[in-house]
Amino acid sequence: MHSMLQLANALDGLAVMSLRTGGMVARAERPIINPNNLKIEGWYCRDHFSKEELILLIKDLRDIVPQGLAIDDYEVLSKPDELIRLKDILDLDFQLIGKPTMTNNGRKLGKVSDFATDMTSFFIKKLYVNQPVYRTISGGQLNIDRTQIVEITPKQIVVRDVDQKVGSPVAAFLGVS
Repeated sequence: MHSMLQLANALDGLAVMSLRTGGMVARAERPIINPNNLKIEGWYCRDHFSKEELILLIKDLRDIVPQGLAIDDYEVLSKPDELIRLKDILDLDFQLIGKPTMTNNGRKLGKVSDFATDMTSFFIKKLYVNQPVYRTISGGQLNIDRTQIVEITPKQIVVRDVDQKVGSPVAAFLGVS
């Protein structure tokens, strides 16, 4: 696997390729994100043939190739109700894109428009937040590192205010690592 950051938008709609048959078996529709640690656990996929929703777990991903996501074979794709261990995460249906983001001082920053994932560990490393046009002259996008995140709730993401000092042991303890 390539050790690099990949934007979420670049991972949407990728073909899921079987290394055994050399053909496409599904299409990755959206990542399954664990909000407790901001890790991608897998992808919801649409079966290429039956069109049913299946899940590709990270452990079954062999490589990311120019054609898409490479897996050994179709059999590694699971039905959501078969994944007992992942049930709680699937039930949360946590989505980062569009999630409101604010500082721990209550200042609204905007909404998550994209995120960057380390394609080796599958941890989300950066959030990109679009700011409302009225807040800045250019609109603009904030780049938030995962170490700045204080709390993730179903409704919002709370980040350490940029005015606060970074690097204190307390700040490191509060952050998601």
